[in-house]
Amino acid sequence: MPRLPRLDAGQGLERFRQQLANVDALPQLCVLGVVAGVLTGVLMVGFRSLLELGGLWLFPTGSPEAFEAMPPALRSLLPLAAVLLIGLWMWFTPQVGRQVGVVHVIDRLAYHQGRFPLRNWLTQWVVGLISVLGGLSAGREGPAIHLGAAASSGLGQRLRLPHNSLRVLVACGTAAGIAASFNTPIAGVIFAMEVVMMEYTIIGFMPVILASTMGAVVAQLVYGPDPAIGVPDLHLNSLLDLPWIIVSALVIGLLAGLFVRVSRLGPRLERLPMALRFLMAGGVVGAVAWWYPQVQGMGYDTLQATLSGSVAMDVLLAVAIGKLLLTAGTVACGIPVSIIGPVLVIGGAAGALCGMTGQWLLPIEASDPALYAMLGMAAMMGAVLQAPLAALMALLELTHNPNIILPGMLAVVVSCLTARQLCRCGGFFISVTRQGLHPLQQPLMQALSRVSVPAVMERRLVRTQRMVSRERARTLLESEPVWILIERSSDDKPVLALKAADLARWLTEQAAAEEKSAAEEAEAEEPAEKVELAKEMPEGDGEEKAAKKRKKGKEKAREKEEPPEVDLLEIPGVRLELAPIGLQATLSEAFNKLNDSMLDALYVEHGHRPKQKRISGIITRGAIERFYRVEN
Repeated sequence: MPRLPRLDAGQGLERFRQQLANVDALPQLCVLGVVAGVLTGVLMVGFRSLLELGGLWLFPTGSPEAFEAMPPALRSLLPLAAVLLIGLWMWFTPQVGRQVGVVHVIDRLAYHQGRFPLRNWLTQWVVGLISVLGGLSAGREGPAIHLGAAASSGLGQRLRLPHNSLRVLVACGTAAGIAASFNTPIAGVIFAMEVVMMEYTIIGFMPVILASTMGAVVAQLVYGPDPAIGVPDLHLNSLLDLPWIIVSALVIGLLAGLFVRVSRLGPRLERLPMALRFLMAGGVVGAVAWWYPQVQGMGYDTLQATLSGSVAMDVLLAVAIGKLLLTAGTVACGIPVSIIGPVLVIGGAAGALCGMTGQWLLPIEASDPALYAMLGMAAMMGAVLQAPLAALMALLELTHNPNIILPGMLAVVVSCLTARQLCRCGGFFISVTRQGLHPLQQPLMQALSRVSVPAVMERRLVRTQRMVSRERARTLLESEPVWILIERSSDDKPVLALKAADLARWLTEQAAAEEKSAAEEAEAEEPAEKVELAKEMPEGDGEEKAAKKRKKGKEKAREKEEPPEVDLLEIPGVRLELAPIGLQATLSEAFNKLNDSMLDALYVEHGHRPKQKRISGIITRGAIERFYRVEN
């Protein structure tokens, strides 16, 4: 019985890469989603463990959020020490290595196809840990997203996967990071698609769902099934609460607009030295922390106390206004802290204040301030990030109460509209182009980013020099290529592409023209040849010998007249100038390169060593446009 051929690991991985290049590589992407989810979950557990170790070392109670238990002088000096350490790290780090967090993830996804530098990843570990333990107003969600997305993408880069799969891995790492941080897998999925990917597709959803699930599973194995924030049983007492909920959401939307506007003062503050900006941020946080340590760190303990109704009104005001300005001001000063956790705490405090005011106005019908605190969390998150669906899913998963969705939808929509329309603020992480759309939101780029060039490129091609013989030209066409790549003789780099059909047509026309010319010459010379042959040959020789002699003479004449070589640059036909692109590139990369180079075709290189690269195919502007028309 014949044995089936066996694929070694290298061949199997190469086949896996080829499958990932296509738009319908759903099973392969789901496998990557599971791996990315587990990897991100492990990293998030490691990050939280380091925070807990730091809490055991720095804080009297061992909790990394117990700033209230520290002496006022010590907790006020902590932010100054934190900005000093972060400043020293930034000082010795190049400018491009200082970008971290969700903004960096979106930037790498939009302009670098999801490839992350290692030094930014290391910077995220340092800045994330120091900012939380050092008492700045910062969260752990931004580091979780960056660490998970970069590690997942790094795995894909290590395996040399196509760039379209790197994009999905980034979304998987993002979702798993949120899921592992809050134990909210659905919110992680929606956040990844709504805030980072900025699109909803079946191909993207399924692997991201698996990644978010695995990230939550890893976190639950270590920390248990409870969400990060314990929520009491909440419900809406009366529909009479709805008007006040609308008013509260309007106030929270204005606070969200204030947060975004203050955080975007960074370009104005860049004129100041970095040391002065960092000193300002640390000094102001330390001054407020002397009286209100609740503004420091992540603030989840304060949020938990807010939901249980054990926080004084002055503390709620300090958190709602002070923590808002401190967090936004820290970002404006150039310290890359995570804002997602603080935004939830700020929204909870602001919502609780609105709930207390509602109880004063409607002492009988008003709902519990804890309900308003939960609605405030969702409303603030939705307005600051302009991610209403992610905020609603987080609200649902944290409360495990579907009855809260009705007032939650109302609060989130009103706050998002207020921040967008009245305050003229887009999402915190989104910077729009002149056309009003972020690059990730443009439909053309979204569609082209899902597929790599191997799925569309033309593989039937041959390579040759500019000058070839007729016999060589006919040999080139024997394999029925679509394109002929014309190389420079100096470095064997193709510079032009010629349609093989144009060469075949020219050869046919030349052969027909030569046959016609030879026939005309034969007709004109035949009488003279007959007379000459009659003189040369003795009488009685047959016409057969005369015909053979004439044919032999014509063949010699044709061989003598046939040009020795054909110039492929002189043949009538369409020739396209070429530039190289990598085999892992997406169609969006190819399209952008065609536009930047003002060309109509690219040749696809395969290989990593410069002297050992081979050409796998050619991709034209027309092929990309046809793919987009068919898929859309």
